Order: sequence, then C-alpha cells, then structure tokens
Amino acid sequence: MATIVLIPGFWLGAWAWDRVAEPLRAAGHDVVAVTLPGLAERAGEGPDGIDQEAHIAAVVALIEERDLRDVVLVGHSGGGITAYGAADRVPDRLARIVFVDSGPLADGMAQFDTFEPEEQEAVQLAVKESGVAALPVPPFDAEADPVNLAGLSEADLALLRERGTPEPLGVSTGALRLTGEARFDVPSHLVACTIPAEALAGMIEAGHPFVAEFAAARTRTVHPLPTGHWPMFSAPAELAALLDEIARG
Repeated sequence: MATIVLIPGFWLGAWAWDRVAEPLRAAGHDVVAVTLPGLAERAGEGPDGIDQEAHIAAVVALIEERDLRDVVLVGHSGGGITAYGAADRVPDRLARIVFVDSGPLADGMAQFDTFEPEEQEAVQLAVKESGVAALPVPPFDAEADPVNLAGLSEADLALLRERGTPEPLGVSTGALRLTGEARFDVPSHLVACTIPAEALAGMIEAGHPFVAEFAAARTRTVHPLPTGHWPMFSAPAELAALLDEIARG
C-alpha cells in the first residue's frame, strides 16, 4: 500500500482530512495528515513570519525526517501550491502528486495573484481593519457561495466556521519559488470538483497561465468529482475512493 500525505487548504488543519483518512487507512494505506505552521493547533506560531516558503519547508521536513518514500502527496485548494513547492524540492521521494480542486502555480506566482481585484481589495481592507496579517476565516455562507459550498450540511458549515483559523497572509502573498525541472517527472493528478473537466481541458489548450505547470507535467490525469470545493466534507467517501485508486496506480 502507499504512503499518502494530506495537505489541507486555507484555514484548515489536519483535522479536515479525518473523514478521508479513515477509509484510506482501512484500505491499508499509511496516511499522514499535516497541520501547517500558523494554523489549527499550530496557530500560535503565526501569523507573523509564516509564508509560502515556511509551509513548503514544513512539508519537506516531515517527508525527510520520517524518511518517507514513494509518497502520494495530496494538496487541497491553496494546499496544492504548497504540495507543488514540496514536489519541486523532493521529487525523488514522490510517486504522485494530487491536486484536489487545485493546481500548481508557475515560478514567481502567488495565490494572491489569482484573486480578482475586488477580492484583493477586500483582503487588504480586512487586514488593515484587524491589524492582523492573516486572511480571516470566511463566513461559509451557502446562499452567498452556492458553488463552492455545494454538498455541505449546516453542521459542516458550522464546523468550518468554528474550527477554521485565520490563514497567515504571507502564505497567500508569498511567491512560489521553483528550482528544478524534475518536478515535471512526478505524475500529476487533478481532482476537478468545481471546475468542469471540459473547461480545464480548454484552459490547457488555450495555454492559460494558471494551468501551464500542470500542462507541462510529463504524465497528467484529470479526475472529475462533481461536488463543491470542500470534498473532504461534501464527498469524503468518494474522494477517499478516488485517492485510493490513484495511489494504487
């Protein structure tokens, strides 16, 4: 069986993977869910001084210190950028990388660059008003954001509000630094939840900059999983089954 490392997206800790990790372990996989610096039980480490490089370094350190090999590295949402940064540093230790409703950015890009101008302004205003260099936990309002929050129960939404922690701003604004070409040798898988696979194929065909790195992977596969942006809550059994299938190759 495989060693699967699960990286959560913004505002979440390792706890977010509980419903996915359990069936994966039952299937015989060695599963490690990660809490990144400045979040969840590690909130006291930030937000000051926590940036994308700090998150990448934490994942690389975990893989190296535990001497993990043939890793299936999974990143959800913003965690996909961190996963890709780690894949760039230790490609020889990875069997596959999986982006869950996410994707890799190009060298020099930051997650903040993908925000619409009004989103950037809202973030800057929130930081200015709070005096804290962090992205506040969103309201998780299903009526206001029906696509991303599709499939979530009221209990799920409440859990995200209650257990989410502000995301250190530097993780979003810090540019991704890529160092080598070996990252393209790692087989790449993209679980498409809120982006239809056909739309993603069109972006690749058009040479869209947000998918250029994924398009450059020597082996790439798209896996449709129609649900909201938080499949570890809205479709955990289906996501676990898909990750099991990917891990088995």
